[in-house]
Amino acid sequence: MKILGFLIILSIILVIPVADAQLSLGQKAVQKSVEVVINSDGDVHVKHVVDSSNYPKDLELIYGTVSNILVTNEQGEEILSSTSRDNSMVLIQPSKGNSIIEYNLANVLSQKDNLWTWNFSYIQTTSFIMPEEVDVLFVNGSPVFLGEKKGIACHGCQMVLEYSINEPNNIKQVNWEDEEFLVEIRTWSEIENFDFNWLNKKISFEINGNNQFVTTVVPLELLLKPYTILLDEERILYHEFNNNGTHVWLSMRPETSGEITITGTTVIPETSGEITITGTTVIPEPPGSTPPAPGLSTNAVIGIIAGVSVGAATLGYLVFRKRR
Repeated sequence: MKILGFLIILSIILVIPVADAQLSLGQKAVQKSVEVVINSDGDVHVKHVVDSSNYPKDLELIYGTVSNILVTNEQGEEILSSTSRDNSMVLIQPSKGNSIIEYNLANVLSQKDNLWTWNFSYIQTTSFIMPEEVDVLFVNGSPVFLGEKKGIACHGCQMVLEYSINEPNNIKQVNWEDEEFLVEIRTWSEIENFDFNWLNKKISFEINGNNQFVTTVVPLELLLKPYTILLDEERILYHEFNNNGTHVWLSMRPETSGEITITGTTVIPETSGEITITGTTVIPEPPGSTPPAPGLSTNAVIGIIAGVSVGAATLGYLVFRKRR
C-alpha cells in the first residue's frame, strides 16, 4: 500500500508540469489590438484581439492580478482555451476568425497623495482609455495633453504612467488697465502669495507640498518665452507643452515646498498703470459640467504627440478621441 500511494503521488507530481508545459506548445499569438480601460476608481479592464490561426496560439497577458478571463469569438461565443495556473498566459485553440480575450487586472495602479501611478511594461502596442476626468497625464515624467481626447497608444511600452482626477485649479486674474489675464495653476499643493512683476517679467507664487506636479497655464499676451523656472532661486526642470497660440502650459514637479518663479518676456507696454491680482480656487465638478480652462484646446485631431526614448526602445504616444 505504501508503494502504491507513493506511485500515485509521484504520478500527480509528474502530470502537473506536463499540463502547464502544454500552454507553451502553441505559436505566439499575433495580436491585432490591445486595449486597457481605466475607470475613475482605478479599476482596469483589458481586451486583446488575436488574429485567426490554424494552430494553437500562446497569448501572454499583461502583468498583474488577472481575474474573470473570458475567451470568445467575434460573435461573443466562448471558445476552447486553457489558462496557466498563475493566469499569466492563455492557450487559444485554432480558429477561423479573430479571438477576443478579456479580463480584469488588479494590483497594478497605486494611489498616493491623489496621484495614480502604474509602472507598465508590455511589448505589444497598447491603447489606454483614460477616465473622462483626465485631460493631462504624465509618461515617464513628461506631460501628455489629452484635452477632449480619450487616451494614448504606446508601442514597445515600458513607462511610468501617472495621472490625477479632479485636480484643483487655482485661477489668478491679473488686471492691467482694461485688460484681464487669467493664469491657471493646477496642483494638489497649496498655492499662496501669487504675484506678477511686470518690471522683472516674472510670475511668482509659493507652493506648500512635496513632489507634486504643478501645471501653470500662462497667457502668451502676459508672458512670452523663453522661460526660466526657479524653486527658491535654483533652476528646476520643466516641460513646455500645449501651446495653442494664446496660452502655453508649463509643467514642473518641485521636490519640496518653496517659491516658484517663472521668468520670461512680456508684451505689456511700459506703463504707470496699476496692476491688480485676484484669485479663486476651483475644484472640478463631474465630467460634462466643467467649462474649458483658460487656453484649453478642444481640438480632437488624432496624431503622434510625443516620443520618449527608454534604453534602446522608443515609445510613441498616439492620442484618441473621447467617445461621444
